[in-house]
Amino acid sequence: MAEDEFHFLRKKANWRALHFYQKAEALYQLTYAFQRRFLKKGDRTIDQMVQAARSCTQNIIEGSEDGLTSTETEVKLMNVARSSMQELQNDYEQYLVTRQLTKWEPGHPRYQAMVDYCRNRNAVGCYEPYFNTMSDEELANTALTLCHFIDKMMTNHINRLEHNFVEEGGIKERMTAARLGRRQTQNEEIASLKKEIQQLRAENAQQQEELLKWHEWYARQKKN
Repeated sequence: MAEDEFHFLRKKANWRALHFYQKAEALYQLTYAFQRRFLKKGDRTIDQMVQAARSCTQNIIEGSEDGLTSTETEVKLMNVARSSMQELQNDYEQYLVTRQLTKWEPGHPRYQAMVDYCRNRNAVGCYEPYFNTMSDEELANTALTLCHFIDKMMTNHINRLEHNFVEEGGIKERMTAARLGRRQTQNEEIASLKKEIQQLRAENAQQQEELLKWHEWYARQKKN
């Protein structure tokens, strides 16, 4: 059995490689640019939106890091991240409503192109060139589309975590399995050594018997 099989800590997640994290980081940067351009200083919504966007990214990071030892904690923090993103989504929707702007939905001439763009692009750099050129309606709808994809991807991720928890258990279960695995291997090694010792003893006894016969033969030869 390989030594790695006794490790009970989960493999450290590379949260930077998670596509929903990359989209969440793009959403945070977009939100920062959005409030700077379109919200008046002193508007409470500024802090609310920026903090919600930041909370989403930070809880993804913390959840991934804590997931090394606790799947339960990771799931909780991922749900917190998802809730923060949903708060931000609501703020963008309210912005469109209160300013009588259009929320792009199926049937809108620009809806599908926006969905396709956001689906296939994760990095901040794919969106940053538009932060200072798009209108508030365009940026808000882009943000809402990112929210939609982040929510869907995070839901799938959380479902996988829960499935893995049921299959593999938490850290206590993994520690127990590691201990049992090590104990079983040690027992197998001891049994193998005992068998080897028995074989060596048998070979030694046979050699002693042959040596005794040789001495007896040699003694007879000297007498003759």
